Amino acid sequence: MTPPRSDAPSDDDASSSLHRAGDFLSRTDSSDAAVRAARLARRLAPPETPVFPTAERTSDRLARLIGDTKAGRPSATRELGLASVSLWQNLIERRRPSISDTPVPVTILFTDLVSFSSWALRAGDDQVLDLLKQVNDACTRVIRSHGGHVVKTLGDGTMAVFVDAAQAVEAANECGEAVAAITVNGHRPSLRAGMHTGEPRAVGDDFIGVDVNIAARVCDAAGSGEVYVSDATLADLDSDRFVVKKRRFRAKGVPKELTVYRVLPRYDSDDA
Repeated sequence: MTPPRSDAPSDDDASSSLHRAGDFLSRTDSSDAAVRAARLARRLAPPETPVFPTAERTSDRLARLIGDTKAGRPSATRELGLASVSLWQNLIERRRPSISDTPVPVTILFTDLVSFSSWALRAGDDQVLDLLKQVNDACTRVIRSHGGHVVKTLGDGTMAVFVDAAQAVEAANECGEAVAAITVNGHRPSLRAGMHTGEPRAVGDDFIGVDVNIAARVCDAAGSGEVYVSDATLADLDSDRFVVKKRRFRAKGVPKELTVYRVLPRYDSDDA
């Protein structure tokens, strides 16, 4: 049997080392220099964000626990912990969506794949994901090229906003053409689009309001490969640039007097 090495640390030595390390950390935590630096960091951090008294957050409870720790003496750890909580609360509140008081005048575009659900039931997950990626990528490129902003993708559809109504119509038609060129395992998707011009409210990166609902209902009314617009959008279009055909329209949750039209870009004979 090999005898233990005389220079190997014993349990007492390890315990003593841990005790000395603990004493060092404790002295450092309560030292004047460390506490002053930590307090300075806390003053430089954004102030804690107030909330309603009945809506205590997890971060509020954490701040209370940190504040109660070593409450009887100065502590750099406590000051830095409270500074971290304040910084975290401000980051969260800054990212929290807020409703704007100012309406935003835009043309709201919705696109949707026709008969997508029935095809997806027969196709495998890999094919569905492949198709959606290609469709979303194609629509995003077209929308951005016409000065639009993609608000969000909605499974098999997209919501976007435009400052210029004509650009929105042209983008919708080009999205339909781009999607029609996609093929996944023999399946060729078909897109429909609808839009409405109004003044929705901005909520963070999203938009809400009756104008958004109207745009979605107009899209639902369109058929395969069609682009529908409301009368509000048509009013912002140059009729010489588009072929316009009135369509029958009825939908819940929209004004009864709303009129919907199918629009197509008018191509000059020189462009044919």
